[in-house]
Amino acid sequence: MINKIEDKIKLAFAISVGSFITSLVVVVIVCVFAYSLINEQRKNLYVIDHNVPVLVQQTQLGTNREVEMEAHVNLYHMLFFTLPPDDAYIKNNLTKAMYLVDETGLAQYNNLKEKGYYNSILASSALLTIQTDSVQVDSEKRFRYYAKQRIERETSILTRQLVTEGVLQDVPRTQNNPHGLIIKGWRTVLNKDIENVEKKRF
Repeated sequence: MINKIEDKIKLAFAISVGSFITSLVVVVIVCVFAYSLINEQRKNLYVIDHNVPVLVQQTQLGTNREVEMEAHVNLYHMLFFTLPPDDAYIKNNLTKAMYLVDETGLAQYNNLKEKGYYNSILASSALLTIQTDSVQVDSEKRFRYYAKQRIERETSILTRQLVTEGVLQDVPRTQNNPHGLIIKGWRTVLNKDIENVEKKRF
């Protein structure tokens, strides 16, 4: 009789322990599943478009990094080399450009300013624009930028070939630096005239 009672107690204990372990395993699985589900949901963002929520997908930082690097280099050169005969516009563009580059960009700007480069643009009513040919970025974030600069004056249109290079470094994203990159060691490799066309005068 006593043996039967002991066997029943052991059986009840084994069932209790088994139920506890099973419950614990189920709770752990549910927690892991819920955690992964929440992480997935955090990647989903909703944008309100005319009071209609539109689902957009959040991507990882490195997904489009190569495209962002090229866009950053392009943006800097467009700001630095697009110069109409408008003093306020030039200052505004160059102020924006300085957020995207280290002291090497400021040094080049100061050098051009001391030589009277920007004053000559205003005096001659020249319009300077730039057209990107290509941007090459390697695995170590070194880039080389190829472009043509067009300098239109009252009497002629001058086309120059421009090649620059530098290194890109990751920095925190800000309103003034949306790509989260900064150009370091920027220098001009080539800047030469390739065509000078006289304007027709009537």
